[in-house]
Amino acid sequence: MSLLSALQRQKEIYTAGFSGRRPLVPTDAATLAQKAEEYCSKKAYAYIAGGAGAQDTIDNNRQGLRRWSIVPQMLRDVSERDLSITLLGRKLPSPLLAAPIGVLDLVHPEGDLAVARACSRLGVPMIYSNQASFAMEDCAAEMGESPRWFQLYWSKSDALVQSFLRRAEQCGCEAIVVTLDTTMLGWRPRDLNLGYLPFSYASGIGQYVSDPIFVELVGDPKTAAQVETEGGFSFTKLFNFIRLVRNYKGGGSFTQKFRSKLPVTAVRKFTDIYSRPSISWQDLGWLRKQTQLPILLKGILQAGDAQKALDHGVNGIIVSNHGGRQIGGAIAAIDALPDIVQVINGQIPVLMDSGIRDGADVFKALALGAEAVCLGRPYVYGLAIDGQLGVEAVFRNIIAEFELTMGLSGCSRVADISHDLLKRTQYYG
Repeated sequence: MSLLSALQRQKEIYTAGFSGRRPLVPTDAATLAQKAEEYCSKKAYAYIAGGAGAQDTIDNNRQGLRRWSIVPQMLRDVSERDLSITLLGRKLPSPLLAAPIGVLDLVHPEGDLAVARACSRLGVPMIYSNQASFAMEDCAAEMGESPRWFQLYWSKSDALVQSFLRRAEQCGCEAIVVTLDTTMLGWRPRDLNLGYLPFSYASGIGQYVSDPIFVELVGDPKTAAQVETEGGFSFTKLFNFIRLVRNYKGGGSFTQKFRSKLPVTAVRKFTDIYSRPSISWQDLGWLRKQTQLPILLKGILQAGDAQKALDHGVNGIIVSNHGGRQIGGAIAAIDALPDIVQVINGQIPVLMDSGIRDGADVFKALALGAEAVCLGRPYVYGLAIDGQLGVEAVFRNIIAEFELTMGLSGCSRVADISHDLLKRTQYYG
């Protein structure tokens, strides 16, 4: 399936409406999130929708985008509109990518596989999450020749980092996205108040249990674990242990895994090594020697860090505050974008995520200098509602709205979108 034009997408929805069929997946961001909550458990929705601290960084992202108003220009020939871009040498049908989001099996049993199929059908690049529920090879098998990248959390184990990079190369990934802002887990009250971390139940460790180096690390006698005994026995603890074993995607039958306690050992090993707070700019030289793939840094919010990224020879930047999930009170990604674009000055691609909810947001990010935009929570909401088809619907809707916004603002191609089409205004929301 290729992307429908915006007018075709509208016609498709209105034609179905004439026959009494309304869209299962809502076309606006607020209703989409509300409906997704109905399809999720309380813990799953808190994990996906929540942010750090008082969640004001999530609010900052939205308010930052709202402070920019589009100033359309008239009497341009926009009868034909071209949404395509070229990014890292690959021509893409639109400037949207699927941001890396972990633990997708929380909202749908097919998780990353459903997203991979949706992205493949639409030609949208998927950035495989380091914390995926399914191995990157399984996702690649669903995607054919469609573009895919791999997100890397820099583990305490260099051997594991090397193994992830080799696997990413072998399964056709075209870039490595190093996430910088999650060397430690942010303070997330919505999860903390529920006492819930999905990784404790073996969710979101699909890349690990499928990795030969990680399997070796787990099998090391020094890492053997026993079921925790603090607090004594409880049926809740037993139930959660059974759930952990069932979630664990490593080999063996349920009985074998239950008796061996291997899933518990794997979870503890993952928790111990998943990320390394000690990484520094000097480590990028080592990483560059491990792969020939382009390296992008995700989580840059300071112009000074953007300059350092240039100085260290990276191939791209993703301006991001992790969707507001890591630091409460952080700057909005859209507010950080212009200074970083100025520093980079076209030398390498600058992408952006965090706070993007609709086609107008995409337009604003591109007008402020981003070459492409990564979409996050909205497609997860679509996944929760209708699996693969829900992901497709979200991308098709947002891309259609972007196309209409572009055309109605007097732009027939992405290159026509410029800062002149925006005006900074006061948002009182």
